[in-house]
Amino acid sequence: MMDKARKDRRVEGEGSYSGTRAYNEATARFLKKGKVDEAARDAKRALDSKEAAELKAAEDKGRTGDPRKMEQTPSRHGRRK
Repeated sequence: MMDKARKDRRVEGEGSYSGTRAYNEATARFLKKGKVDEAARDAKRALDSKEAAELKAAEDKGRTGDPRKMEQTPSRHGRRK
């Protein structure tokens, strides 16, 4: 029974606990470096440069929701979302 309990902790459903944990840890490391203001200045320069249109297009694509159409893929249970 102990092995099943360990295995169940790794099962991730709609959310990803490990992905969230990795993101939070990476964010904390970035903040501890103290380079937030520098990164913000770099982002502003990029938005004011000739690559601004490309960045805006990428942002718009990301905001469309599901660029890889994964929501249209049937789940393991045969249902569509």
